[in-house]
Amino acid sequence: MEKLFSNIRGDAFGGITAGIVALPLALAFGVSSGLGPTAGLYGAIFISFFAALFGGTNTQISGPTAPMTAVSMVVIAGIVAANDGDVSKALPTVLTVFLLAGLMQVGLGVLGLGKYIRYIPYPVVSGFMTAIGLIIIMTQILPALGYYPKEDMPFVEQFKPQAEEAILENILREEAGEGILVLENFKETIERSHHISQEDILVESQTLAAKKTSGALGAIKAIPRALKDINWLELILALGTIIIIYGFKRITKAVPSTLVALAVMSAIAVIFGLDYRPIDKIPSGLPIPNLGIFTEFKLASVTPYVFTALTLALLGAIDSLLTSVVADNMTKTKHKPNKELVGQGIGNSIAAIFGGIPGAGATIRTVVNITSGGKTKLSGMISSIMLLAILLGLGPVASRIPAAVLAGILLTVGFGVMDFKGIKAIPSLPKDMNFGLFKISSEVLIMVIVLILSTFWNLVYAVGIGLIIASLMFMKKIGDLTAERSDVKPLKEEAWDDEGDFPANLKEEVFIKHIKGPLFFGTTSDFQQLTAQIPDSAKTVILRLGRMQYMDQSGLYAMEDMLQDLNKKNVEVLFVDLLKQPKYMMERIGIIPQLIPKAHIFKDFKTCLQWIKQNIIAKHNGTN
Repeated sequence: MEKLFSNIRGDAFGGITAGIVALPLALAFGVSSGLGPTAGLYGAIFISFFAALFGGTNTQISGPTAPMTAVSMVVIAGIVAANDGDVSKALPTVLTVFLLAGLMQVGLGVLGLGKYIRYIPYPVVSGFMTAIGLIIIMTQILPALGYYPKEDMPFVEQFKPQAEEAILENILREEAGEGILVLENFKETIERSHHISQEDILVESQTLAAKKTSGALGAIKAIPRALKDINWLELILALGTIIIIYGFKRITKAVPSTLVALAVMSAIAVIFGLDYRPIDKIPSGLPIPNLGIFTEFKLASVTPYVFTALTLALLGAIDSLLTSVVADNMTKTKHKPNKELVGQGIGNSIAAIFGGIPGAGATIRTVVNITSGGKTKLSGMISSIMLLAILLGLGPVASRIPAAVLAGILLTVGFGVMDFKGIKAIPSLPKDMNFGLFKISSEVLIMVIVLILSTFWNLVYAVGIGLIIASLMFMKKIGDLTAERSDVKPLKEEAWDDEGDFPANLKEEVFIKHIKGPLFFGTTSDFQQLTAQIPDSAKTVILRLGRMQYMDQSGLYAMEDMLQDLNKKNVEVLFVDLLKQPKYMMERIGIIPQLIPKAHIFKDFKTCLQWIKQNIIAKHNGTN
């Protein structure tokens, strides 16, 4: 308790700032999910508070995130469609799936599976994140243009025959459930059909129209119709939001540009009395539990989504623990992965009970919290309280925010989520796979497969397929290269035989590390700790790489990050016995010669030692 209140001023400022940054994103993610802005706010409030209270990363700010919202969007759309497009009817099932995902996260933490999340390779994460960005961008183009399929009556009319067929199927399904034999009792079917109104057919037609234009592929198909009937006011509001978000960052980053865009564009729309489309009404008062989760629970309606709930749980775990690593690097601390999963699971479970969408650790909000002074769990809890205060005090005001402004915010979020670093590296990565006359990089192939399948088919299956392909390719490479045990752990080891003559007076100033085995996605977590293990007195680091036969893209970027950190500390790095494949990888993205000059690469330790004697010892003698 004493530690919790050890940094009240810094935590208060960090939490309040993070809460302000979270507000527009929470609203936008709520609208994007299909449950409305209130669901986004409720998710941000409850996840932020309870994940901070029970989690294992002191400075983490949690809430709805782009990846979690993208998967939630698919879950919600599927369940709503199965309930005749009635969101209120589908809500108990939707929230039950979210609750199940939260409980699964708690289970992952209790079982101690948090440490295994790091085994997801970079190309899979890269392809998935880029797909998330594309899905968000594509699905927000329509509202940015002011086009809503349910309101396009000529388009909706096309679905009337299918709507009538769907309604008839529902009648037959009801009769089958009641034990009525249709072929022996047509009168009952005809009688029930007389109760169908034109309004019922219209609602079903609108549901089918919305389903047809849902997802990335559906949005692409609907864009030509949207372009024929652009709502110029909505488009201007969305474009104005985007311009302010990117433009204001160039002026200052002290104030979140997303919040500035939200406030400025909403004020313009309200003050000038523009005829814009507002977001759904945000209710005033304290959040109330949705007891329908328990009173209307039906195992049969939830069973088909058990695997999807597990996917949400795993995705939230990955999202959160990646953010935890970022927080560790900034605060020089070490998070507790399993405890973090328990905290995230509790937060998501409680958020679901109150009608909130699921979330995870949010990188941008966490960085804002840390840079604003947040150091303990109290900062995340204050962020939650800040959002609750806004909900209670400014709910009616927030209800007047233009929907196009949130679409503009989400478009920038989509671009921000995409992994441009991985995309830029595509031409540089070695082409190690042959397809007849064509050659392609295995890492690029995995990324592209995950990207395409995630964007146009199924997020869940895409990641699974990507992991299987990555695992098979990795096993083949390692089998071809070496069967030697991997050892890149940042622990001090005994000196090798040829290091016996190393000058004793330089052992504090020169740090020697042996990398034994491939540097790949399964060993990068240990390797990333190497920088922290190097003593402050060390001015030169010698990396002996003769046993590092292979390096994948994850290992490549881990090496780049470590070298950049050492470069900032003015620590020289020397490579000894760098093998062909790792050298080729590092040359392709410029690590060699930008971070490691060719003069700092030695074929053996003897040559390196000569350089040490000529430079470092000579420098000492000159100083003396």
